[in-house]
Amino acid sequence: MTGPLISVDELRAALADVTVLDVRYRMGGPPGAGEFAAGHVPGAAYVDLDADLAAPPGPGGRHPLPATGDFERAMRRVGVSGSRPVVVYDDWSAHAAGRAWWLLRYHGHPDVRVLDGGWAAWRRAGGPVETGETDPEAGDFVAAPGGMPVVDADGVPDVAVLVDARAGERYRGEVEPVDPVAGHVPGAVNVPTAANLTEDGLFRSPHELRELYAEVGATRERGEAGDVAAYCGSGVTAVHDIIAMELAGVRAALYPGSWSGWITDPSRPVER
Repeated sequence: MTGPLISVDELRAALADVTVLDVRYRMGGPPGAGEFAAGHVPGAAYVDLDADLAAPPGPGGRHPLPATGDFERAMRRVGVSGSRPVVVYDDWSAHAAGRAWWLLRYHGHPDVRVLDGGWAAWRRAGGPVETGETDPEAGDFVAAPGGMPVVDADGVPDVAVLVDARAGERYRGEVEPVDPVAGHVPGAVNVPTAANLTEDGLFRSPHELRELYAEVGATRERGEAGDVAAYCGSGVTAVHDIIAMELAGVRAALYPGSWSGWITDPSRPVER
């Protein structure tokens, strides 16, 4: 397997040799444990985004990065080992699964893939389904931060191409259904995550994604220089754009605090 994605057919062929994590989650909705129990990819273990993939809300935003030790324990509990490939999926267009992918990559796991199309694609292709709870054998994953680039609030103004992954109306400040302040970081450009996908919920081709991100100045050359970063509302869905840019050959950093962290300091400027 190469690249950040794995297809349904590839996963079916490799199912016995990978650790599968189910990260079903909906913003503002209940955890996906019930849906997991009702049906999941055989052998998968459930991961709770709020509990396992984020620290409590605070100055770092609504979904700060989890402490290294907490993340390591969570991943060991669901069976992750550094020597075994990991596949993550969700039912939210890879937004939640992307968070797990990024955190594992950031903490040094060498082989992590997102199931392209997620649970919907698996079901559509007639993939086998397992029900009930699971009790995975504990893994031995050792978390070593630093495997993916990040930028903090102080470094955000120096980013050459800062990509806002939220829907256009939130980027423009016309509506803000989640955070107390509307708008975006001054100078940011907007590539909503929906633009990364085809009508059937799969990521667009690398060629299409290169064209999409080149339109906002996020080119391969910029990415290699570390001049591209992405953010969203709380640092979760921005990873969707980071995956798309990786497919396009652009290496982008994550601003984990994102908009919800940016606005915790009233001295930071807001653009609408």
